[in-house]
Amino acid sequence: MSEAHAVVLFGHGARDPEWARPMQRTRDHLRAQAPGLRVELAFLEFMAPTLEEVIDTLVRDGIRHIAVVPMFIAQGGHLKSDLPKLVDAARARHAGSEITLAPAVGEADGVVAAMADYALGFGGVSSD
Repeated sequence: MSEAHAVVLFGHGARDPEWARPMQRTRDHLRAQAPGLRVELAFLEFMAPTLEEVIDTLVRDGIRHIAVVPMFIAQGGHLKSDLPKLVDAARARHAGSEITLAPAVGEADGVVAAMADYALGFGGVSSD
């Protein structure tokens, strides 16, 4: 199982559990698209599990290729400072693992286009 892969969808977290619903839906969609891929959620604060807990569990389960995908619209302070420190600490704890960090999901061209199309729909304008 040493070649197993996982994706961790990382979010800020909130006190209201409903806040995580879009991340849960994204996780479920990704699991349906790639049934052999392990997909987990992790949060910076207010919610569990933490990124540290998720990565430690994945490695304990034999997964050595882990991609952390920040479910943020843009690279703010948490993604420029806090998240790289968490990922570096995980890399130090699990030197035999490959832990990669993606840019904020909101900066991907496809996501930007989807958000623009969504907004156009509310503006009464079609992108067609």
